[in-house]
Amino acid sequence: MNYLKLKRFSRHLQVSFSRLNMICRSWYKLYAPDSLKHRRNTDQTKISDSSILAMLIWQAELGIESQRRFCKFFAELSHSRFNRRSRQLLPLIYLIRHVLNQEVDLSGKILIIDSFPVPVCQPVRNYRVKIFHDMADIGYEATKKVYYYGFKVHAIVSDDGYLLDYAVTKASVHDAKETTELMANAHPVNHYLLGDEGYFGKDLAFKLKQMGYKLWIPYRKNMQGAKEHNDHQLMAIRRTIESDFSLLSYYNAENNRARSLTGFQERLEAAVLAYNMAYCLERFN
Repeated sequence: MNYLKLKRFSRHLQVSFSRLNMICRSWYKLYAPDSLKHRRNTDQTKISDSSILAMLIWQAELGIESQRRFCKFFAELSHSRFNRRSRQLLPLIYLIRHVLNQEVDLSGKILIIDSFPVPVCQPVRNYRVKIFHDMADIGYEATKKVYYYGFKVHAIVSDDGYLLDYAVTKASVHDAKETTELMANAHPVNHYLLGDEGYFGKDLAFKLKQMGYKLWIPYRKNMQGAKEHNDHQLMAIRRTIESDFSLLSYYNAENNRARSLTGFQERLEAAVLAYNMAYCLERFN
């Protein structure tokens, strides 16, 4: 297979809101727990839970960061009530994402592992911000060469762009420290991983080898044997994760304006679900 000619998917939702609403309605019937379906006064709601789920995905697709602004123009609920309703759907969103993981066949595909930053404030406020004070901290973003306060998302992505799983840590956590736990939780069928220089080290490669995974990392130019080791096809495949992260950024995975941990999780899960849903619709339709 010529990986340099591998088909990439745009992962934008090529559906109308009415069709998206139908898909979310079927998901709700199949996967929503009884505790969510039969909670008190659920029959008196003006907007169904499945429509709230569709709105969350639609907000991610439109790239609207502010939920208050989205509610003002698109939702028929107040901002506070829309927030409460959407957070109740967090376990359902998590379940749907894992169901999609089982339906997508990633066997035979190369997996790419990398991370992206999720700042929760502007860099000028790094040392006086109070939000998430016991969960977030200051880390360094090498791409933009700036220090930021917030979180870091470590993700496993297939070579054609499907996001298999992710983990959220403090911004200061090194990429290599989260890799083994992420792989243990995701437990992918494919055993070939591509990483960047941030995952370099014999200890990580040995731990992954014990788990049954082979990690390939490009050598630095000044390292011995770099010219023979740095396969240009593998390096081209590994770089595709940067375009995947840019699309996730469009879905507001990096621009999370939530001010509570539950809200942060809900918006990140909605962004990942919208991203993977667009992948599945484009690939299987």
